[in-house]
Amino acid sequence: MSNNIDTKIEQEREEARAVCDLEGATSAECAAAWDVVEELQADKSHQNQNAPKKNSLEVYCDDNPEAAECRVYDD
Repeated sequence: MSNNIDTKIEQEREEARAVCDLEGATSAECAAAWDVVEELQADKSHQNQNAPKKNSLEVYCDDNPEAAECRVYDD
């Protein structure tokens, strides 16, 4: 997900730069274009805050699912 939003942020940055070059740095269109970039960055920040953090064992088991420490037994 992060890659997708990073790509969108970069596209909107390029668009904002183009709009500001064309319409002027103090134009309403320029401000609106940068607002879009800002909102996407805020969305990304909120997504990162809400993502559950993994502990070191979870990270290890993601990388080594066959390890004895990572076995899951059904009752």
